[in-house]
Amino acid sequence: MSADASTPFPTEGPRTPEDHPEIKRRRVGVLLVNLGTPDAPEAGPVRRYLKEFLSDKRVVDYPDLVWGPLLHGVILNTRPAKTAKAYKSIWMEEEGESPLRFYTRAQAEGVARALGEAAIVDYAMRYGNPSISSRIEALQALGCDRILIVPLYPQYSATTTGTVGDAAFDALKSMRWQPAVRVAPPFHDERAYIHALAETARRALENAPTHPERVVLSFHGLPERYFKSGDPYHCHCQKTARLLREEMGWTADFAPVTFQSKFGPETWLGPATDATLEEMAEAGVKHAAVMTPGFVADCIETLEELGIAGREEFVEAGGETLTVIPCINAEPEAIDLLAGIVRRELGGWLEAGVSAAASAAE
Repeated sequence: MSADASTPFPTEGPRTPEDHPEIKRRRVGVLLVNLGTPDAPEAGPVRRYLKEFLSDKRVVDYPDLVWGPLLHGVILNTRPAKTAKAYKSIWMEEEGESPLRFYTRAQAEGVARALGEAAIVDYAMRYGNPSISSRIEALQALGCDRILIVPLYPQYSATTTGTVGDAAFDALKSMRWQPAVRVAPPFHDERAYIHALAETARRALENAPTHPERVVLSFHGLPERYFKSGDPYHCHCQKTARLLREEMGWTADFAPVTFQSKFGPETWLGPATDATLEEMAEAGVKHAAVMTPGFVADCIETLEELGIAGREEFVEAGGETLTVIPCINAEPEAIDLLAGIVRRELGGWLEAGVSAAASAAE
């Protein structure tokens, strides 16, 4: 009888010499990766975080002679204190961490429960802690010789998903024994993602103090130049918005697409979220809502930029209530989405992991 090609030879048992170094049971690892967060809402940790983030060539691709003096001479000396104040306004004091880290860990724990013994699930931040390299090393130390990296960005961009791949493969460069690695694709048009967004929106709007006259679909911004260079992000955002509108029965006029968090002098994707909300209020819209389908976990961009600053600007322009719909966070639909993606992307590997776990238990 021929052997099943998908079944690995045993790595433990009587075939191993008595003086052989310990070989851990072969496992499958899953690493969920989000953007990142400072370790504390203080200028020092924020400066370290911003330095790592804004030094990434995929994020800011200006020549070093131009960007270096601006980053180190101006931005890192002026921006950390202001950004730390914004983080402090949304910091989870009891947990001692940012909402982004809290919800990303909760997502990893939920996926781990869904997978059971078939895989070891962990989480990392692209910038800040826990780092991608440290968690890959930790998974390997637990016996994971196959690791699935899941970038938690629904829409692909070189500035987000692309940087996760960079960091993961940079980590592999220093490893003598590299695990096999897969990177999950974007999920901007996954049926389960649209369902998770819709259910989150329905719950939030049912509990809103007033029914919104408009629901703004706000995505993180990107320089227009990146889109023209071939980045698919803008197209992915538009498709997510279209599918969500179809699911909710919204029109494009009722739920327009906008982009937030512009940084720097060049032209970014538009229209801008803040300008759109201001124009709505000035035109007589009293009650609006804003939703962020480009984020899977609430963070400074959703909770402070929109939930605090955005709400204040809307009211100052003549509006009355701005409902900020939460991200999918660790809601049951979010865990179902992520667990489903993991199971699909671990095709072949997951079955081997279940088989290995069963063999070890015998």
